[in-house]
Amino acid sequence: MAERWSLQGTMLIACNCDYGCPCNFNALPTRGKCEGGWTWVVDEGRYGDVELSGLNFSLYANWPGAIHEGDGEAVFLLDGRADERQREAIATLVSGDVGGPWGVLAWTWPTVHGPTAVPYDVEIAGLDSKVRAGDVVELELAPIRNPVTGAEVHPGVVLPEGIQLKRADLGASAVFRVRDGVSYDHSGQYTAIGPFEYAGPPAD
Repeated sequence: MAERWSLQGTMLIACNCDYGCPCNFNALPTRGKCEGGWTWVVDEGRYGDVELSGLNFSLYANWPGAIHEGDGEAVFLLDGRADERQREAIATLVSGDVGGPWGVLAWTWPTVHGPTAVPYDVEIAGLDSKVRAGDVVELELAPIRNPVTGAEVHPGVVLPEGIQLKRADLGASAVFRVRDGVSYDHSGQYTAIGPFEYAGPPAD
């Protein structure tokens, strides 16, 4: 019997696409390929009897085409405060073997660097949120600005069939850099932030 698990919290997304990201609408990425990923900030979570509340983890990848075409290379980071059982639980989730969004997506990154434990510095403040994961990931969100007036605009998205989240506020990245295993700098491109809630394992 697979362990019962549940997670809820806030997810931050960033990639190389233009604002809004066509992937949200089942379209191809802006530049024909995807370079980006996700950080999960867990407010409440358990894997079996392993407590995961208050921990963070991330996966950022470089796919040669659209995500659904696979063959990506990823870096997998998890919270340096996690003990051995917590690290094993998070690694099991991200493997995709017990469902959740990773059960749909994990096959798309056959090459994985990690999991690597790093210190996280996280500030959740809507479109002013920031994440630093060791020396590997640096992400600072910002509101999108009107290109004529410079005024902030605040679009959002509702995704009833969303794999990762069901609604999000859309922004721009003031800073988005990844280095170690995969490496890119897409500052000034797409970011989003929203709540997530997952549970598993999937029903037979």
